[in-house]
Amino acid sequence: MYQIGETIEQTLYDIEKHKLVLPAIQREFVWSPEQVCRLFDSLMQGYPFGTFLYWKVEAENSKKFNFYDFVLNYHEKDSPHCPSLPEMPDRELTAILDGQQRLTALNVGLRGSMARKQPRLWWNNPSAFPQRWLYVDLLWQPDEDDERGLKYRFQFLTREESKGDKDNECWFRVGKILSMKDSGPAMAKWLNQRLSQDRMDKAFEVLFKLYQVVHTEKPVAFYEEKSQELEKVLQIFIRMNQGGTPLSYSDLLLSVAVAQWTKYDAREEIHAFVDYLNRVGGVEFSFSKDLILRAGLMLSDVGSVGFKVENFNRQNMEVFEDKWEAIKQAMILAVRLISSFGFSGQNLTSYSAILPIADYLYRRNPGEGYLMQSRFDDDRRVIREWLIRSLLKSGIWGSGLDTLLTALRRAIKEDYGNGFPISRIKRDMARQGKSLVFEDEEMSDLVDMRYGDRRLFALLSLLFDFVDLHNWFHIDHIFPRSCFTERKLKKAGIVDNVVGIIALRDGLANLQLLEGQENNEKRAKMPAEWLAAKYRDLRSRQGYADRHMLGDVPDSIVDFGDFYEARRARLRGRIEELLGRHARE
Repeated sequence: MYQIGETIEQTLYDIEKHKLVLPAIQREFVWSPEQVCRLFDSLMQGYPFGTFLYWKVEAENSKKFNFYDFVLNYHEKDSPHCPSLPEMPDRELTAILDGQQRLTALNVGLRGSMARKQPRLWWNNPSAFPQRWLYVDLLWQPDEDDERGLKYRFQFLTREESKGDKDNECWFRVGKILSMKDSGPAMAKWLNQRLSQDRMDKAFEVLFKLYQVVHTEKPVAFYEEKSQELEKVLQIFIRMNQGGTPLSYSDLLLSVAVAQWTKYDAREEIHAFVDYLNRVGGVEFSFSKDLILRAGLMLSDVGSVGFKVENFNRQNMEVFEDKWEAIKQAMILAVRLISSFGFSGQNLTSYSAILPIADYLYRRNPGEGYLMQSRFDDDRRVIREWLIRSLLKSGIWGSGLDTLLTALRRAIKEDYGNGFPISRIKRDMARQGKSLVFEDEEMSDLVDMRYGDRRLFALLSLLFDFVDLHNWFHIDHIFPRSCFTERKLKKAGIVDNVVGIIALRDGLANLQLLEGQENNEKRAKMPAEWLAAKYRDLRSRQGYADRHMLGDVPDSIVDFGDFYEARRARLRGRIEELLGRHARE
């Protein structure tokens, strides 16, 4: 049923008093400060605000559902999520099915604030998140050639920034308009304290327009749905959000899952678990709710692992919720395991590769001692080799992911009793067109991998598996990067093919894994000089060179080209040994 609009003032009052709430199926607030400012500019220009979709929840049904409050003081690190509300039994409520982002933008702009991370500052720096409020410049003159069509200047500013240092600026904190219940005296008093008489008219015009938008106009028109059946409300929500791009697909699926969990608050559980998982193992990852939702489908063993709405039906979500604690423990153990291999958010090129490992650990349930007990050494070695191989092979974790994960789940389920079923997994992957056998051209690509390639750590850790990756390590240039300038090379005696030598600087054959302490000791030293200082006797130096496949390490960079080609040939042979056809199981 279509309803005549409300004023923004009344709507915000209803939000404050929790008459308007967010159902569990809604996502988080995702608008940027620029989007909020543009919304206020559109309101000031009288553009259509859009129609909202409300869901009237009868008093006797309010205790059946979970509800959330609107974001008020958004903080990107400390308070990015919609706060949960306590149970409100026997209270008639109106839940927002469509329009959450716009209403939250109004709430933040008029009643709250935004604190977003500033560029080039660390996340753990308190100064990285200055609190800002929405202001409007009452003296701003629009640019007629502005392609954005903006007629008003809204910005999120700190209190210090709002003071301004220009005579042609007058910043008014937008939220103050809520307390100005009359359209004249209060505004005139505020302006008289700040502006000369000749600039009053322009400023008063803008301020009065803001007053009208908030207090007298009624832009918040809405349709009201009165069904008390969650299934019907879910279908309405899905249809409203599948037609466009405002809601990401993973947000939609999370919303559907959230609405069907009964023992846990799925939104809080999944968001909190993502935050926790990103810190597991002492390194930083960037896992998302997408991965957790896929893990739920895969490990709870319901239907396919397809990322589709129909797989998030009530029956599947009941199984997902029942197994939630076990799924969490398997994911934690899987992340700790790959962290022990040296992987982090910087070098793990596909997060989906974790899921088969987690599925295996979920079914095997080896316990917390899995990472330490020697009886699992072979198991961990096989998982590591499979993981590295799958990350190095292009196309494994790209298209056809749902089908691949479903096939791997079946293989693991049917054959996990004697350890990670690598032979069965390789065979089933090949049947999906995801063979882990490397052809000659692919191995040539690997041996010419360059510094900065996110696959580089995986390749180096495969080639040099003796490096203790529990410790802090670096990818080190054997011949320091600082040596490879045209001036230094010519000064050293290289006059021919200088550009070609510089091009080899970042190639695989000039790279190695070094523990952090060793790399700090080495720094810009030439390799022969560093080896002589670190390993006093010839036998120790030769042992290091053999382990790292260095061969004869020249004293001068003049012989770098020969060193590079010789080591490249040795690395190519090792790659063929580990990944080539004769390495096929």
